[in-house]
Amino acid sequence: MKISIIIPAYNEEKRIEKTIRTYHSFFSEKNILFNLIIVLNGCKDNTLTIVEQLQKELTPDTILIIDTPKAGKGLAIKTGFTQALAYDNDLIGFVDADMATSPEAFYDLILNIENNDGIIASRYMPGAQIFPTRPFYKRYGSRIIYEPFVWLLFRLSYYDLQCGAKLFKHAALETITPQLTVEQWAFDVELLYLCKKANYTIKEFPTVWNDQADSKLTLKAGLRMFKALFKVWRQHNL
Repeated sequence: MKISIIIPAYNEEKRIEKTIRTYHSFFSEKNILFNLIIVLNGCKDNTLTIVEQLQKELTPDTILIIDTPKAGKGLAIKTGFTQALAYDNDLIGFVDADMATSPEAFYDLILNIENNDGIIASRYMPGAQIFPTRPFYKRYGSRIIYEPFVWLLFRLSYYDLQCGAKLFKHAALETITPQLTVEQWAFDVELLYLCKKANYTIKEFPTVWNDQADSKLTLKAGLRMFKALFKVWRQHNL
């Protein structure tokens, strides 16, 4: 088993070291060949210096750094996908830099992907756990407004579209990655929609999620996401 794990990072100087050390230690102990692809996107803080120091300290060939000047989670993950596809790996996935998904929870995706083309972590399906409990508006604002809108446009039905832990087989991403266009937060919907159009099977799996108080997803970003969803629909249906 060989796996590439992409970690997009935007101004993560306070959290990136713990995330890299924890993931590196966990997967070093497993019988898995792995690399961590850290994609910095538009960082204006000390994130790059921290990651470069970790690369020198830890096994150098297990940590790859890509520093892009432009911000955008979707852009960062597509850049990571493109790099990961150059390697002889079986699986390619991504996690958030804040370690809301622990390496143990990400490993659950590896163990449960089975014959599917991809597997996505879910915070809301039966069996999932969130610590601490999320505020009411975080879940039901999405459930009442965002998810019906996504269903209307894309006919995607998942408990959790946006969870920042997803894993795919190499062959599936070879097809999907060149078609990705979204550079910001609507990236997950475009990714899953393209998988649907290609008839790939994507499994949803309950996860353990450690909620982070300083999430970068704001109301303003959420409004921009709705605009991006229309753009995605036009891009892939007209």
